[in-house]
Amino acid sequence: MDNVASAGSLEAANKKLIAEFMEVFSTGNVESILGYLAPTATWWVAGTIEGISGTKDKQEFREMLSGLSANTKSGAITLTPLAWTAEGDRVAVETESYSEMNNGRVYNNLYHFVFEVRDGLIQSVKEFLDTEHTRAVFL
Repeated sequence: MDNVASAGSLEAANKKLIAEFMEVFSTGNVESILGYLAPTATWWVAGTIEGISGTKDKQEFREMLSGLSANTKSGAITLTPLAWTAEGDRVAVETESYSEMNNGRVYNNLYHFVFEVRDGLIQSVKEFLDTEHTRAVFL
């Protein structure tokens, strides 16, 4: 029974961390966002969108975030978690984004994120999204 209780506590703590991360992500403060990522963290984005898709290390993710934020009117893309699943070190979150872009378009995408959390930091992220919507809004 102790393993179940501690696992539940770990999962609750991981969900709380990711909820906080999404709130901070929604501010657009790149350095605060990066503070949630381990030094060796990776961020993978589905698809074949040049400059966005593929695996990025923390520095490459910083550059991508800065570029995305610069294209938004508010300097941020708001993330709203819709549904959660947590098991062990993994937190999966169905998420909706929203941002008004400098080009007059609205970015409103749906995602499935899978976060791997260890020692209170995000170790890796897999981001599944509507790549055609992203391409249409950003490119």
